[in-house]
Amino acid sequence: MKLSNFDYELPPDHIAQTPVEPRDAARLLVLNRNTGALVQSSFREIGSFLRPGDLLVFNDTRVIPARLLGRKADTGGQVELLMLKRRAPLTWEVLVGGKGVRVGTVVNIEGHAELRAVVMQEFGGARRLIQFSQPISPLLDKVGSVPLPPYIRAPLTDKERYQTVYSKIPGSAAAPTAGLHFTPQLLDQLKAQAIRFAYVTLHVGLDTFSPVAEENVEEHVIHGEWCELTDETAALVNAAKREGRRVIAVGTTSVRTLESATAEARGQDLVAPLHGGTDLFILPGYQFRVVDALLTNFHLPRSTLLMLVSAFTGRENILTAYEHAKREGYRFYSFGDAMFIC
Repeated sequence: MKLSNFDYELPPDHIAQTPVEPRDAARLLVLNRNTGALVQSSFREIGSFLRPGDLLVFNDTRVIPARLLGRKADTGGQVELLMLKRRAPLTWEVLVGGKGVRVGTVVNIEGHAELRAVVMQEFGGARRLIQFSQPISPLLDKVGSVPLPPYIRAPLTDKERYQTVYSKIPGSAAAPTAGLHFTPQLLDQLKAQAIRFAYVTLHVGLDTFSPVAEENVEEHVIHGEWCELTDETAALVNAAKREGRRVIAVGTTSVRTLESATAEARGQDLVAPLHGGTDLFILPGYQFRVVDALLTNFHLPRSTLLMLVSAFTGRENILTAYEHAKREGYRFYSFGDAMFIC
């Protein structure tokens, strides 16, 4: 399976630089994965494509202000830290930007005179293990900023626009962007339609920022991300599957959490409670056990997320849909429009 099979051309002006207002004004492209048929709509009309009893599964992670700026204590050289995963109360896995950030490098963090970080370990590339001089979480709102993806160049005036309205549990380095289109009013409308809700948590980490480099994509390694599926959510999902109701993942992070939760399932259950890491890499040929439909955005070429939706939909179906979206002027990536694949 070659990386070039998941490539497509996208003019830069198709990349959304700012979110639409209101959130549910985004466009919606509906793809029937069995027939390839496409329907154009708007996200606020998503309820017309849902059925009473459908179970929407949301990722309730919350983006932390994970981008820190600092200077090397010895030379004053500028360093950027993108915090990815907490390993211990003072220890984090990060991506670093800057020259010569090696083991033993001390970085003074801007915005707090007494806060510094020491590089403890190198993992290869830009990944490092660092130790802070004091707990960083209480200080993030003061010293950190929201780490927007590198293809977004416009400043974000409202930080909450890079959070879902149901975000709850801090820990992500990036937003689960399929959920950015929901408003409280739209959620209320869906509840009134007898649509049911469940929540998982997956803290988005390194792989959002790591392009696939291997031409043979099976050789790509996904680094683990922390996720949780509670007893309550497991019961809701298992009941929906027993009763023949659709389980609809809101975003690829929900897909990966749901499908990861099948590993420990027993008896008649399809999923079991899950608390820990997942490194599930979904490629074409994967047999989905839980997810019946998917709400998602338009993904980067040559990315693991494009591979996941290709596995769910069929590579030809998804690339044909993307070409249609380009012709029709849909907006791509994190602040872009949405797809409903059913």
